[in-house]
Amino acid sequence: MMKDIYNGIQAYFSAYSLLNTLNLWRFFAIPILISFILGIIIMITAYGFSDNIGDYIAGVWSFSWGKQTFTTISHVIGGLIVIAFGLVIFKHTLMAVASPFMTPISEKIEYYYTGNLRKPNVGLRAQTSVLARSIRLNVRNLIVEILWIIPFFIFSFIPVIGIIFPILIFLVQAYYAGFGSMDYTLERYFPYKQSVAFVRKHRGLAIGNGIVFMLILLIPVIGILIVLPLSVTASTVTTLKKLHPPS
Repeated sequence: MMKDIYNGIQAYFSAYSLLNTLNLWRFFAIPILISFILGIIIMITAYGFSDNIGDYIAGVWSFSWGKQTFTTISHVIGGLIVIAFGLVIFKHTLMAVASPFMTPISEKIEYYYTGNLRKPNVGLRAQTSVLARSIRLNVRNLIVEILWIIPFFIFSFIPVIGIIFPILIFLVQAYYAGFGSMDYTLERYFPYKQSVAFVRKHRGLAIGNGIVFMLILLIPVIGILIVLPLSVTASTVTTLKKLHPPS
């Protein structure tokens, strides 16, 4: 699995040049706009909810002594909760909504590498099918991811050993980010359940792709604009190598 994680990360180093070689940046205009709008909405919502969550947590402390300190800590915790869940909601919403634009780009990369194209998605009906599948996949991944993150977040407050749980939260987020990026290619090859099985088998690729995905998202403003072009390009290349291994 470590080799797959490395390959998933390494693919990003050639993603930028591939985008330029195939002149694909122009196809990302609408997805980048979608990403920007979603990012603004999530940030505004997060800013508003962080204080509310912090105040709710602070309300647990009924004593007068240490009230201000506990309130400050509660607001920090509230902010962390909002950031964690905001990133989850942002990435799954973005990958679902942008899917009709991402799949054609994945197709162009596949044609460049293989010289042919498996099951091209042409026409409104095909694009609607792609969108429906992506919504189904990302809703499923969103629910499962949150079910993992909630206990990990709680366990992160355990002294000493709690330090490992933020790392696990990051890796879970990375896995599902990579999962969504890989499916833009897999949807041409497998039905829904088989795609899930494929990603589980090659979870290292998903984690590797998703690690860089999540790190890019942490770059203020620019991150939400470039994350899709780079992640989709990188994941398409690595997924194709698994689907068409050299003989």
